[in-house]
Amino acid sequence: MTLQVLPQTFTVCQLSDLSLVDFSRTFVFLSQTDEELSLVCETGFVPQHTLAREDGWRALRVCGVLEFSMVGVLARLSSLLAASGISIFAISTYNTDYLLTKAEVFDRALETLSTAGYAILE
Repeated sequence: MTLQVLPQTFTVCQLSDLSLVDFSRTFVFLSQTDEELSLVCETGFVPQHTLAREDGWRALRVCGVLEFSMVGVLARLSSLLAASGISIFAISTYNTDYLLTKAEVFDRALETLSTAGYAILE
């Protein structure tokens, strides 16, 4: 399996509304529940007013389209990183999965996954 390094830095934040979200950007991950409105986007494009924010995330994309019948893709990746003491923020889309780690452990995450046999595209 191949993982692609995304060059951007990301921010995870909570919002009270969507009025200032720039949906024209390439990476905008939005989730809404009965308890919160969360956004992951490029750090340079975080809306002005957030309820909370966590900067300093880097991301990997699982390359290709993952069929819904595939089992354990995210579990395997997250288990490898957890065994190395690296926490993740995972995002799943219709096509694939994204793994975010804090920037200060990102190189260690790449090394861990590469050692486990994953191809890394930079």
